[in-house]
Amino acid sequence: MTSADGPADNKPDQVRRIPALGVEVPAAEQQQLEQGLAKLQASLGQLRKSRDARIKALIPDVEIYHRAVRCALEYQEFFHEREIGTGLNLLKQGQERADQLLKGEAPWTRQTGLVVRGYISKIDQTVQPYGLVIPDNYTFSGKSDYRCDLWFHGRGERLSEVNFINQQQSRVQYTPADTIVLHPYGRYSNAFKFAGEIDVLEALESTKQNYRIDEDRVSVRGFSMGGAACWQFAVHYADRWFAANPGAGFSETPLFLKVFQEEKLKPTWYEEKLWQLYDCPGYALNLFQCPTVAYSGEIDRQKQAADVMEQALKKVGIDMVHIIGPDTAHKIHPDSKVIIEEKMDSLARVGRQRVPATIHLVAYTLKYNRMAWVTLDAMEEEWTQAQIDARLLSGNRVDVKTENVTAFSFKMAAGESPLDMTQPVTVQVDGRKLEAPRPLSDRSWEVSFHKSGDSWQVGPATYEPGQLVKKHNLQGPIDDAFMDSFIFVSPSGTCASPTVDKWVQSELEHAIVHWRQQFRGDARVMKDAEITDKEIASSNLVLWGDPQSNQLIKKIADQLPIQWTADAITVGDKQYPADHCAPVLIFPNPLNPEKYVVINSGFTYREYAYLNNARQVPMLPDWAIIDLRTPAGSQYPGKVVDANFFDEFWRLK
Repeated sequence: MTSADGPADNKPDQVRRIPALGVEVPAAEQQQLEQGLAKLQASLGQLRKSRDARIKALIPDVEIYHRAVRCALEYQEFFHEREIGTGLNLLKQGQERADQLLKGEAPWTRQTGLVVRGYISKIDQTVQPYGLVIPDNYTFSGKSDYRCDLWFHGRGERLSEVNFINQQQSRVQYTPADTIVLHPYGRYSNAFKFAGEIDVLEALESTKQNYRIDEDRVSVRGFSMGGAACWQFAVHYADRWFAANPGAGFSETPLFLKVFQEEKLKPTWYEEKLWQLYDCPGYALNLFQCPTVAYSGEIDRQKQAADVMEQALKKVGIDMVHIIGPDTAHKIHPDSKVIIEEKMDSLARVGRQRVPATIHLVAYTLKYNRMAWVTLDAMEEEWTQAQIDARLLSGNRVDVKTENVTAFSFKMAAGESPLDMTQPVTVQVDGRKLEAPRPLSDRSWEVSFHKSGDSWQVGPATYEPGQLVKKHNLQGPIDDAFMDSFIFVSPSGTCASPTVDKWVQSELEHAIVHWRQQFRGDARVMKDAEITDKEIASSNLVLWGDPQSNQLIKKIADQLPIQWTADAITVGDKQYPADHCAPVLIFPNPLNPEKYVVINSGFTYREYAYLNNARQVPMLPDWAIIDLRTPAGSQYPGKVVDANFFDEFWRLK
């Protein structure tokens, strides 16, 4: 990580712009770029008219070049004069691909070595790039599957799409033998969190669609900011990888900022709880499922990340492999690299365990609720550590111990269950013995359990019709809405309060601009009157305004737990003046409870957090009341006078 390296970036009232404004493009080069963009756009228009499904599927591989250069030119993100030439070269490459595809040809899809490709993201329908290293011995017409290593890049405040694509066509970090290496963009420099996290999963899915990937030989790796990402992906998705190889970076928020930034933190109680979304030490036991080889330079300050995780793992009985580069600062020592590769190759030969006999799942949120055949379905209280320990025993027995859990499920796909399908299955949950269904004839097995009072029962939890309940991908906080398809819905009218109206317009503009700058997407914006059943069914709706200005807020206002009239905002037994206060919140959309509705908020961390990736965490819980008499700043959208989480049934606490 660079630039974010000390107390100079600890002043919320003196925040430098990230990314910085680039150089002015001379008129002659600007004309060349505009002409190249226009020509490539015309070719893209022709390609979109094609009825050939294969051609349509490959359009993102062309579009990445157009969008990269368009954004750099439109938003002044050529950071050096030489990048203008890079932009012109990328347009030539994009045009070459377009011309080939118009002829029905796509030679880059059968190219080994460095290849850059693209996909359309479900989040905002923008094209996103990713880099690949395809081994020379990859057989495009063969049948064997290949190992795949994900490599997370380090912090780069100038890592525009232009620079990322250019790097992925010219630089190689790791080339393990017989291995496809995937380099996700991660939507810029956010430590692969939030939409950056989804980018990794979408890029991996795109790679699987285009190449033969062995599902049991996929690993996560990275260094510096990429090391932080590796820790996060290892603890959150431990059952997906054959191994994790984090180097340097950070593994949590408070200690890292104290050591690396010399920052004195004064978090609110809910900010501290929200650190648990990406802080890794509390999830350490999940690495029981994911073999981990950590690396640090001996004299690197970012050795702190692995030291913290080593302590956390020791507390749960795991001794961490920690390769130390002798007398090395912030880089990978060549001797250490040899040792790391030997270990990763050995782990790849063994591969991932699909049905481990012992499962440990630790979670603080239902967002990360699965480990192999175990799924956490409901918690007593979110943001407090929950744990499920499940063991397959002899005699068709399963032993389960839980903490802060009210419902869970087991699921083994066809052929995966080791249980005897001819004998009863006994599951003991927290000491209570229950008879569970036997595996089916295809050796699949699926069963759910729920808590009724203090007693465990077989079967999924049941609720009254219309009862809302927090569940996976519908558990909050506000930032969760921006990890799936979302649409900003602007008001067609004017807010009852001029103060609120001015703030709404300013915050909407801020959300649009910063989504593009920090998550490299073009937010979709529609008027309230334009929203149809199609959008309600497919997307989280981010509603801006108040019940007077926005038709959709008016339509659902009486079904939200926070009441909002022209005079007052009512939260339980508390009231706030509506002339200078506004609510922000996330809630299941009353028009479609399988999607979110958000009121008056984009992603919740702001400019101050851009200065260090460890600060890029949720800043607001499920709801907050903002006093607009305090102007929006680099940390908050105004003065937060009240905030909290909804309970597990989406009710006020």
